[in-house]
Amino acid sequence: MRRHAQPVPLAGKVKTAGDAASSASYNAPMPHTVLSASSASQRLVVASYNIHKGLSPLNRRLVLHDVREALAHLSPDVVFLQEVQGEHHRHARRFSHWPALPQHEFLAGEVWTSTYGRNASYQLGHHGNALLSRFPIRRWHNHDLTLHRFEQRGLLHCVVDVAGWEKPLHALCVHLNLRARDRRRQLDMVIDCVHQEVPQHSPLVLAGDFNDWQHEASTILQRELGLHEAFETLHGRPAKSFPARLPLLNLDRIYTRGFAIETAEVLLGQPWRSMSDHAPLLAVLDCRHARHGGAHA
Repeated sequence: MRRHAQPVPLAGKVKTAGDAASSASYNAPMPHTVLSASSASQRLVVASYNIHKGLSPLNRRLVLHDVREALAHLSPDVVFLQEVQGEHHRHARRFSHWPALPQHEFLAGEVWTSTYGRNASYQLGHHGNALLSRFPIRRWHNHDLTLHRFEQRGLLHCVVDVAGWEKPLHALCVHLNLRARDRRRQLDMVIDCVHQEVPQHSPLVLAGDFNDWQHEASTILQRELGLHEAFETLHGRPAKSFPARLPLLNLDRIYTRGFAIETAEVLLGQPWRSMSDHAPLLAVLDCRHARHGGAHA
C-alpha cells in the first residue's frame, strides 16, 4: 500500500500517513554498497539528490522512471530530494509517459513513505523538496526560505520514527539560493529553525542542494549547530557533484549530528550522469549512538 504523509505542524499531534497533500530498463551495476533496512538499528543509509524535475540534463527526455528504478536499486532508508515536480501541465502534455501521480508519490512507489514541500508555484505547476522514508513520518512542516521572486526556496523538516530508536530522527531537506549573500541569510533561517524545533540531543540529518560553491556552509553549520558534513568528514572536503557529467563544484551536502560516518560517496557514471545535472550523494551512518539520543562529535 502506497503511503504519503500528511502535513502536520511540528508542534501538533501525531497523525497517521494518508494521501499526499502539498503545503503546498535499468540493469547496469551500481558502484556502492546496498544495506538492508533491517540493519537500521545499527546504521542508516541516506541519499541526497537534485533530480532536475525528472528531466535529463538538457530537458530533452523524461527520465523519472529511470530515477525511480535507480533509487529502488540503491535502496536507501531516507532520500532527500530537490527540484521535485509536483505538477506541470505542459510537461504532462509533452511526454506521453508523464506519471499521473506527483513525482514524489511516483518515486516513493511501494517502498517509501513520501512528503513534499511546495517551494515554487507558477501558472503551469509547482515544484519543491521531498523526502522519502522507509520509516513512518510522524509529522512534517515546510519552511519558506524565499527571499525574492526569482528563487523560491524551502526547508522541509520531517520527524521520522526509526524502528528501535529512543528518539525520532529529524530529517531536513533544503535547497538554497545561487547568490552567496542570499545563502548566508537562508543559513541563518535554517539555524533558527533547528534551534526552535530540534531538541539538542536528537539525531539530525540536514541534506540537499546548498549551491555552496564558495564552501562557506560547513564552517557556519559546525559552529552554530555542531553539524558535520559526511563526505568532508571522511575525505577532507565536500563531494564534487555538479555538473554530473564532469563534476567540478561541491554543491550538494549531507550534514549530520549524533552519528559517526561509515561511508560517503558521490555516485558518478551511468546511470546517474544521464538522469540529472547533479550527481547524488550516498552516506552510511553509524546509528549506535544516535538511536539512544546521545550526541556524537
